Amino acid sequence: MEITSVNNELVKETVKLQQKKYRKGKFLLEGYKAIKEAFDCGIKLEKIFVNKNKISEYDFAKDIIIETNEAVLKKLGTTESAPEAIAVGFQKVYDINILKAVKKVLLLENIKDLGNLGTIIRSSVAFGAEAIVLFGESVDIYNPKSVRASVGNLWKIPIIHIKDLDELKEIFANFERIATLPRSKNMLKTFKIKTPSLIMFGSEADGLSDELVNFSTDSVKIEMAQTVESLNLATSVSVILYELFV
Repeated sequence: MEITSVNNELVKETVKLQQKKYRKGKFLLEGYKAIKEAFDCGIKLEKIFVNKNKISEYDFAKDIIIETNEAVLKKLGTTESAPEAIAVGFQKVYDINILKAVKKVLLLENIKDLGNLGTIIRSSVAFGAEAIVLFGESVDIYNPKSVRASVGNLWKIPIIHIKDLDELKEIFANFERIATLPRSKNMLKTFKIKTPSLIMFGSEADGLSDELVNFSTDSVKIEMAQTVESLNLATSVSVILYELFV
């Protein structure tokens, strides 16, 4: 199959997946690395738009290839330059009961920055977190920017959305629950955790809510030079996960 017009109806329908309200269980992947890693990890792909000059590199999914050109890929893509390929995949859905079988969990509350979220997913996989909980109102992990920032790691770790505090309390009642707080008296360098453990981070702007601080059983902070007020959220998560989980 070949499509060369940006006004093609399939192209128009695919472009809509850039917006959350149209995704409905699907999402966009841009570039060879993301597409190949998703395929290798068992993510079901519906179709792949591929630059006609790169067709041979996508033999692994030749039955769903749509040959196209740079103009169409530019229309479908969300970056300044057109990628060589864009795929439509089906979102991976996890049962919340998977949290009963893990011992090292990261919680993010009301996270709003897509780039940060993608980077945190990547760091979580790298440093041994076994699941991520998105608590409250967080951005969509399947936004193209978040998918790109996770660099192929989005489907390597269970990510569960929880909005209800009572449900959170029930699931993690027997966990050590660590709040990351700039006012904590516990320094990361000497802090020791027990498992199972839940490490909780607040949003970039507001930090952890009072309800989660009250839910915590302990707290920790990163030692920093006094001339630095705070770290980027993704950087903080990476540092703390490395120290506590690796």
